Amino acid sequence: MDAFYASVEQREDPSLRGKPVAVGGSPQSRGVVAACNYEARKFGVRSAMPMARALRQCPDLVIVLPNFTLYKAVSQQVMSILRSATPLVEPLSLDEAYLDVTENLFHEPLATNVARHLKARIRDELSLTASAGVAPNKFLAKIASGWKKPDGLTVIAPERVESFLQKLPVEALWGVGPVTAKKLHAIGVVRLVDVRAADRALLMQTVGSLAEWLIRLSHGDDSRKVTPDRPWKSISAEDTYATDLEDVKEMREEIEKLARRVAGSLQKKGLLARTVTIKVRYANFTTVTRSHTEEPATQNAARIVERALMLLDRTDASKRPVRLLGVGMHGLCGVDAARSAPESLPLQEDLVL
Repeated sequence: MDAFYASVEQREDPSLRGKPVAVGGSPQSRGVVAACNYEARKFGVRSAMPMARALRQCPDLVIVLPNFTLYKAVSQQVMSILRSATPLVEPLSLDEAYLDVTENLFHEPLATNVARHLKARIRDELSLTASAGVAPNKFLAKIASGWKKPDGLTVIAPERVESFLQKLPVEALWGVGPVTAKKLHAIGVVRLVDVRAADRALLMQTVGSLAEWLIRLSHGDDSRKVTPDRPWKSISAEDTYATDLEDVKEMREEIEKLARRVAGSLQKKGLLARTVTIKVRYANFTTVTRSHTEEPATQNAARIVERALMLLDRTDASKRPVRLLGVGMHGLCGVDAARSAPESLPLQEDLVL
């Protein structure tokens, strides 16, 4: 979907059309941009940007508080339209999904025509626009879907795959964020196809186990199937505070609230989790995470709180002001699939600058 949250808000309030719009929190309370429309993006406004900064870059920015209940309802309508073409729909988020239309309910031999039909239904029935990428695999379809936004349709036929790959920067590869891209640039890997010629040992030294995956993608090789009803991989909750937290007692109270929130989500979804992770962002924006994994998997709120607080004690939170706290659960499984093991796994630490 194109600028989904902002587009839904513009549909609900036509007076917002043509204006730069950002959906998110208040700049006075350290809110961030959850989504913005294309008019706002012209000023450099982007998702996850502090709203105060977004307002400085675009003084005429209209800020709308998010309505996730509405976005979820519209998302369900979108997914219903997608499933009218094929049951092989794998949602990635509220506004994005993979479809395998090799065989489809329209009996249409050309995937491009399926995409056109779905785009038209979304426009006509929901008064929203979507962009589609048509390609032989997930990796290429994902890139193609963002190629001509908004309201785009990009088709990468099998015979065009190589010429398309030649155009892409290495940042287009799955798993290559700004930090990894900087490391790759330092060894001469700037374009996606440069990965092919890179010394494999040097590539492994630079990006570790990601190297093999990048090599495959650089050849356009992605054998992953579209998997409907993709299982949950993680559940998390976090809060950014209007004023930095300096009292460790208050931090512990916040961690407990977040831990109980994610425990409630696990219970509601009938899931257990093996790994508890906390995130702490200090006042200078340095962010650290701490994780602890143990068997058996659990959804017990008291145990999750206990582990999250233990992890907080392994940070410098008691010595430094904190602007954000988060708790996440990973290693999820259904209640029936849970298996116990004799020993817990060790604490893990990771520093993200």
